Amino acid sequence: MLTHPTLDLLHKLGLHGMAKAFKDLDARPEVAGLAHGEWLALLLEHEATLRQQKRFESRARAAKLRQSASVEDVDYRAPRGLDRAQFLKLASCDWVRARHNLLITGPCGVGKSWLACALGQKACREDLSTAYHRVSRLFSALALARADGRYARTLRQIARLDLLILDDWGPETLNADQRRDLLEIIDDRHEMRSVIITSQVPVERWYGGHRGFCSKSYAKPRRGTRPEGIVAAEMRWGGALWARRSRH
Repeated sequence: MLTHPTLDLLHKLGLHGMAKAFKDLDARPEVAGLAHGEWLALLLEHEATLRQQKRFESRARAAKLRQSASVEDVDYRAPRGLDRAQFLKLASCDWVRARHNLLITGPCGVGKSWLACALGQKACREDLSTAYHRVSRLFSALALARADGRYARTLRQIARLDLLILDDWGPETLNADQRRDLLEIIDDRHEMRSVIITSQVPVERWYGGHRGFCSKSYAKPRRGTRPEGIVAAEMRWGGALWARRSRH
């Protein structure tokens, strides 16, 4: 049987994974006894794997994650109180699909940004659109977009993301434009999409005009509670990681 016309047709149809699998299987005499259905299943499996890999690579490029991190490389022995079972539950990305949010707080040096990027990379592998932004640079980009007429389009692009990572929140005081930008971003995503926020600032100090978390459903919660849909993860040197979704 001539294989070249078949390979050419598969490539023409964009079935490059099936073409590669067909070529590889045709060169292995031990698979000659496979039934047609088994051949087809192997070809389809290779095609699906190749397409999944390409989608992941595209998602990862678009995400622009600051660090090359993955959940498989997390060091649970580091003295930061990271609970393996809780983190692996977060790594399933079920909370993203449920449109919940994640806060990672702790002192400088415990690896908050790295862990956020690891979860972002896992979201890309789960075929969830993701983007990483340092908060200060995002505000600068939005100010530029406001000046050149791209502001509304930029906000729409951010709103469409399944997961938005806002890194290093809170050190600087926000001006009026930045508070308005933050409100637009959070309001667009409320109960619609997910956010990861990392911060050195304790959550109880987030609320107030100078920080930006002071409007409608994002007002300061009652003592001992957190807004619905928030998964909180607090890390300390030698302390404990806790993660939960609070109730009203």
